[in-house]
Amino acid sequence: MITFSDVLTYVYAKRIADLVAAARLPAMTPFREVTDAGALMSYGPSITGMCRRAADFVVRILKGASPAEMAIEQPTRFEFVINLKAAKALGLTISPVMRLQADEIIE
Repeated sequence: MITFSDVLTYVYAKRIADLVAAARLPAMTPFREVTDAGALMSYGPSITGMCRRAADFVVRILKGASPAEMAIEQPTRFEFVINLKAAKALGLTISPVMRLQADEIIE
């Protein structure tokens, strides 16, 4: 199962992880929070990194910068997280190559 990058996926991370585990479905999500909650893997922007960048914008605005003159930014940091506990529960083997490519492995 592949989920979309939307607020509902983020807010209901635990519920989604529980449902895919109960259905024995491998799930790929854009948010590491769903993988932390028990999904198989995620690849997406770092939410904490995006929040830090947003804080930088707030600071610049509070110091007098005009929001209309600020460039729109896209995420530049993406995380690939694999949950080995979920893989084991599904009877899946994660290849050594995928393990090396992951930014983080949950064991």
